[in-house]
Amino acid sequence: MSGKKFSLIDVVLSVICVVFTIEAAAPASAMGNVQFFWWGFLIITFLLPYGLVVAELGTTYDSEGGLYDWVRDGLGDTWAARCSWFYWVNFPLWVASLACMFPSIITAISGFEFSLPLAIALELAFVWGVTILAFSPVSEADWIMNGGAIIKVFITCVVGAVGIWFACTSGFANDMSLQTFFPNLGDLNSLTYLSVILFNFMGFEVVATFAGSMKNPATDIPKAIIVGGIAIAAVYIICGIGIGAAVPTDQLSLDSGIVDAVGAMLGTTHPLTIIVGVVFLITLFANMTCWSFGVNSVASYAARHGNMPKPFALCSKKTGMPNGSAIMNGIIASAVLLLQLFLGEDSEVFWVLFSMNIVFLLMSYIPMFPAFWKLRKFDGDRPRVFRAPFEGKLLAVMLIIPAVELVLSIVATVVPFNGSPEELSKLPMLLGVVILIVLGEVVRVISKRGRAEDYPGVEAEKSRLAKQAADAVDGAGKLG
Repeated sequence: MSGKKFSLIDVVLSVICVVFTIEAAAPASAMGNVQFFWWGFLIITFLLPYGLVVAELGTTYDSEGGLYDWVRDGLGDTWAARCSWFYWVNFPLWVASLACMFPSIITAISGFEFSLPLAIALELAFVWGVTILAFSPVSEADWIMNGGAIIKVFITCVVGAVGIWFACTSGFANDMSLQTFFPNLGDLNSLTYLSVILFNFMGFEVVATFAGSMKNPATDIPKAIIVGGIAIAAVYIICGIGIGAAVPTDQLSLDSGIVDAVGAMLGTTHPLTIIVGVVFLITLFANMTCWSFGVNSVASYAARHGNMPKPFALCSKKTGMPNGSAIMNGIIASAVLLLQLFLGEDSEVFWVLFSMNIVFLLMSYIPMFPAFWKLRKFDGDRPRVFRAPFEGKLLAVMLIIPAVELVLSIVATVVPFNGSPEELSKLPMLLGVVILIVLGEVVRVISKRGRAEDYPGVEAEKSRLAKQAADAVDGAGKLG
C-alpha cells in the first residue's frame, strides 16, 4: 500500500468530487423555480443534521466500513447487512445510468447519432473504465478526485455565468413570477424530484472511508464536511440558475440537460458548448471512480463479516484494494445495460436506472439515524473529537426529520399516486425496487451461513457483557 497521505485540501476536493453529482443538476432543475425553495429547506432540515452526524461518526469510529460499520455498531448485523446491500446495489445501477448519458451527450455536442449496438458498446467501455480505475489504491487517485472537483466547479461557473448573461440579454426561458418559487404540494410530479435533491447531498460518509489515507482524519473530516457542504450547496444553486435561464422546464432533457442549456444559450457548435460537453463526460469518470472506492470498501468489509457474498471480500494481494467488489460492479452494470437490446432505444433507461439508484442509496442512509441515537445513548463514554451539538429532545428531532424526509422522498419517487400516465410510469421502478429488496434478503440469509454468531448491536452487547459480569460476581460469591 502507498504511504502517501491526503492533505486537508485533498480531503475538501474529494468531498466536492464525491458529493457534487453534476449529472443530477438537470433532474433537479426539472422541478422549475421551486427547486430553490427545496434547496434552502433541505439544506437546513437535512444537510445540516446529516453532515454533523457523519462528522461525529466519521471521527469517533475510525474504520474502513464507514456507514456500514456505524449501522452495525448501533443496530447489529441484520440491519448492517441490509444497509450494505442497499449501499452496494445502488452503485452498478448508478454506473449504468451514467453510461447511458455518454451517447446522448456526444450526440448533443457533435450531432452524431449512435445506433443501439454502438451506443451499448460505448456504455460498456465507460463501465469497465471505471471498474479498472477502481483497482488503484485510493491514495494514488487523488489526481482523479482533485481534477474531478475542479472540472465540476468550472462547469458550474460556466453554466451560471452564461445563464446570467443570457437572462440579461434575452430574458429567462421560464416564468420567473414569485409564485413559481413556492411549492404546490398538489403537484405530484414536482414532489417526485425531491429525492434528486436529497441524492445531491449524499456522499459525505464516503470520505470517512478514506481516513486511513489522511494525514489528520480527526480534524480534517469535520472541516472538509463543513467547507465542502457550503461550497456544494452554492454550486448547485448556481447551476440551477443557469439551466433555468436557458431551457424551458417542460423541454429539459434529464440526461443531457446541462449541455443542452449551454447549447441553447451559445449554440450547439460554439467552442464553449463543446468544451462543457467534453469535460462533463470526464467528470462522470471522476465521480464514479471516487464513489467506487467507498462503495467497494464497504461491500468488501461487510463480506468479511458475513454480511455480503464472499466474492466481494476478494482483495488484491499487491494493493489491498477490494477488486472482487469492483468486478461484481462491472458485471452487474454490464448486464443491466444489455437489457436495452430487449427494451429498445426509447425505453427511458437513464431515468429508470437513475431513479432506482437514488432510491437504494437513500434507503441505505435511513438506519444511520437510529444507529446514531443508539451509539450516543449506549456508547456515549467513547472519546469524541467532534460532537454534533444536539442533545435530548433536540437530538431526537434532528434525527427524526431527516429520516422521515428520506422515506417520503423514496415513496414519491417509486409509488404511483394516481392513474395518470406520468404516475403509472413509476411502476417499472417500483417493481425493480421490490425485486432487489427481496433479493437482498435472500443474499443476507445466505451470506451469514458459517458465521459463528450475530453481533446484536451496542445496546444488546452492553446488556450481554453486564449480565456476564454480574454472573461472574455471583459465581465468585457462591464459591466464597
